Amino acid sequence: MSENNGVGVNLIWAVTFLIVVGVIAGALYYSGFLSKAGGVDEKKIDVKIETPAN
Repeated sequence: MSENNGVGVNLIWAVTFLIVVGVIAGALYYSGFLSKAGGVDEKKIDVKIETPAN
C-alpha cells in the first residue's frame, strides 16, 4: 500500500522544492544580489534642466 502513495508524496516534495527554490531566488533578486551584473555599480547621470529667463 505504501507504494501507491509514492507518486503523490514525490509530487508534493517536488512542488515544495520548487516553491522553496522560487522564494530563495526571489529573495536574492530583490536584495540586489542577482540583479547586479558582476558587481558593477549603476552609473548615475546628473541632468540639470534650466529654462531661459524672459
